[in-house]
Amino acid sequence: MDPFPDPAMEAVACPDCDLLQEIPALPPGAQARCPRCGHVLARRPTDPIDLPLALTVTAAVVFIVANAMPLMAISAVGRHASTTILGGAYQMWVTGEQITAAIVAFCAVIAPGLYIFFMMTVLTAVRRPPAPHWVGEVLRWGLYMQPWSMYEVMLLGILVALIKIAELAMVDPGIGMYAVGALVILLPAIMVSFDAREVWQRVEWADDEMSSTHEGGDAIRAEAVR
Repeated sequence: MDPFPDPAMEAVACPDCDLLQEIPALPPGAQARCPRCGHVLARRPTDPIDLPLALTVTAAVVFIVANAMPLMAISAVGRHASTTILGGAYQMWVTGEQITAAIVAFCAVIAPGLYIFFMMTVLTAVRRPPAPHWVGEVLRWGLYMQPWSMYEVMLLGILVALIKIAELAMVDPGIGMYAVGALVILLPAIMVSFDAREVWQRVEWADDEMSSTHEGGDAIRAEAVR
């Protein structure tokens, strides 16, 4: 075992076989596999910054459309009505469903909006390393908001409601509905293409911290493959 291990390596335990090993620096498009069981321990996207940034900017535009344009229009007995996401949450609030309205507003507007904003801030800041140290805190908040962005759950609920309403009224999906459908695809695409390791490596104090905290041990090196 090298008494002076490479500080760029990260020691991890395989979640399948518990083998302690070091993950080497991976080139773009490569992944590290456990030499014992073959489990993928880490992967580095081909374009770890620009691709998720482009997806995030697109998601921001679609998010604005989804919240500004009507989700659907309903026609029944000569009367017409349309609403947006916030408009639906407001109607729930005034009809006495305050808890449901708060949940819808948070999971469909506040959480995804903050997630997109935090991710755009982080990805923009790390394009030219070294990134300022506050990027780490913004990244933590973004990852915390990620599981609360529940557009897929809301879209499923809307589809179920449409099926029931269609028996009583004429329902026309609005531009906001198509934008919500696009967000259901864009948000997971951001999560898949984004690599938090790339951000931490670009923060200005990351290299010094890794050098000071890295300790040698009985670890072997993971296999880096493309």
